[in-house]
Amino acid sequence: MLASRGICIVIGYILGLFQTGYLYGKLHHIDIREHGSGNAGATNTLRTLGVKAGLFTFFGDLGKTILAMLAAWLLFHTKYPDGVRLLVMYAGLGSVLGHNFPFYLKFKGGKGVACTAGFILAFYPPMAPVCLLLFIVVVAATKYVSLGSILVAACFYAQLLVYGQLGHLWVRPDLLPEVYVLGAVFSLLILWRHRENIKRLLHGTENKFSMHSKEKK
Repeated sequence: MLASRGICIVIGYILGLFQTGYLYGKLHHIDIREHGSGNAGATNTLRTLGVKAGLFTFFGDLGKTILAMLAAWLLFHTKYPDGVRLLVMYAGLGSVLGHNFPFYLKFKGGKGVACTAGFILAFYPPMAPVCLLLFIVVVAATKYVSLGSILVAACFYAQLLVYGQLGHLWVRPDLLPEVYVLGAVFSLLILWRHRENIKRLLHGTENKFSMHSKEKK
């Protein structure tokens, strides 16, 4: 299954290259990376181009990850029926990597939060409500989108471990350690992409979310 892992990452990366926010901005003659935080993700698109653009970007980024995972499942569910759950994780991870580091944009993409949300929904939906509720509560209380995203990354991984140990992930026991490692990579990628936000949060200089602010998310 080693080669299949690589194939799934490539499938995901290719689909992840569809930069929804960047392409939406280009259709409106705007390079989203030259506005707001300079990020190509949903938050900056929302702030720069409005609610419609932000929602379009979020669901576009979420959807491309689900599509990548579906493609991996269709390709390998017959050949590896007891390992396809792991392979779809690799496809989801590839989508996050393509989104975060698109080669044609000099590896300057988004932060992978919407893509990770798509992965969660496609891989094990019961994890999604707690993550969503946590994000809403944190952002509503603090106005820090970055803090909400960081805590969701931790929440997702904690749930992955719990559900995995309870046997709810429909993964072979011998593949669980690899599932946990991949899950950690998803979470660590979010933390890495938010490293500047973390520094500002620790120093009390992180800007709060506003549709019309020039903050850095």
